[in-house]
Amino acid sequence: MSNNQKGKTMRTRIKICGITRHEDLLCAVNAGADAVGFVFHPSSKRFVSPERAAELVGNLPAFVSSVALFVNPEPQFVQKVIETMRPTLLQFHGEETPEFCASFETPYIKAFRVGAPGMDSAQSLKESCQQFASARAWLFDSYTPAYGGSGHTFDHAMLSDLLALETGQRAPIILSGGLNAQTLLSPVRQLRPWAVDVSSGVEEGPGLKSPSLIAAFVSAVKSADQ
Repeated sequence: MSNNQKGKTMRTRIKICGITRHEDLLCAVNAGADAVGFVFHPSSKRFVSPERAAELVGNLPAFVSSVALFVNPEPQFVQKVIETMRPTLLQFHGEETPEFCASFETPYIKAFRVGAPGMDSAQSLKESCQQFASARAWLFDSYTPAYGGSGHTFDHAMLSDLLALETGQRAPIILSGGLNAQTLLSPVRQLRPWAVDVSSGVEEGPGLKSPSLIAAFVSAVKSADQ
């Protein structure tokens, strides 16, 4: 689904990822975030335990989604997170198969690291995405040796083949990778994604969100939509 339907520009949704603290969650919610993300990749500096995430999610008001992010997880661990935290959505950021992602009876987002082997051209990226037709959204991030929260951008022209598809042939697009209040204006206006996802772009340190940066990010998204 594109943000542009019948000449009307829809609001770009906002996800603040890598939440580790109660005050950061409340700041994101009060600023107008539509979703907050929790990282369950053990090597990440933003890692939280299922129990900690459950505590934080207990403070979420109505109509704000919770997203559990994994990287090549064991299925038992995903199931534990689902039972402990009860997230709205799962997000898979590794090399998981379509069958794996769809096996938990929970809606999921599939992330793609643009420029990774097998996703280093617009055509190959499109073909990779189309394998995940059951995903509720496709998220695009930059390719780095680590997973997520790198702060690096990618060549948005790589999405050209995807954007050429009819809306019924692709999942809603979530833009990530190197976004902050200063860099998001052009890609949001050009690509009209369904949503944007930010982590390091609103941080004063890994896992430590900045209220002023969150407020500036949300304000910039609203400006890009106008």
